[in-house]
Amino acid sequence: MEDVIELLRERNEDVPAPLELPDDDDLVIVQEQILIHLPDEYKIFLKEVSDVICGSLEPATAIDEHSHTYLPEVTALAWDLGMPREMIAICEVPDGFYCIEQDGNVRFWNREDEDMTDEEWPSIWHWARDVWLES
Repeated sequence: MEDVIELLRERNEDVPAPLELPDDDDLVIVQEQILIHLPDEYKIFLKEVSDVICGSLEPATAIDEHSHTYLPEVTALAWDLGMPREMIAICEVPDGFYCIEQDGNVRFWNREDEDMTDEEWPSIWHWARDVWLES
């Protein structure tokens, strides 16, 4: 986890209006909006690196409710398109959503097939290293 955080921080792009990191109260609000508990590792991810801008992916954020990356909005859209209700969308891409299960596994839901693919990562940190940092 620490290695991935360090890599993300190194690759973080300077932007005119940087994103903010959420605190525990912000995460409680997000959980109340989606009516699902966020996995503990994902909470750490959001509090540590959700302000990072790098690569071509834009992972979900937990601060600005008007942002196109606001986690409750991204997740609601994914649910509307058919993603299973027990999943939480962590990143939207053109062909679907990366999503996290309650046990912390990250999977990919394909919007065209309306189904989960075989792609899977054992944690948000593996996904960040293998997918986000490589985008």
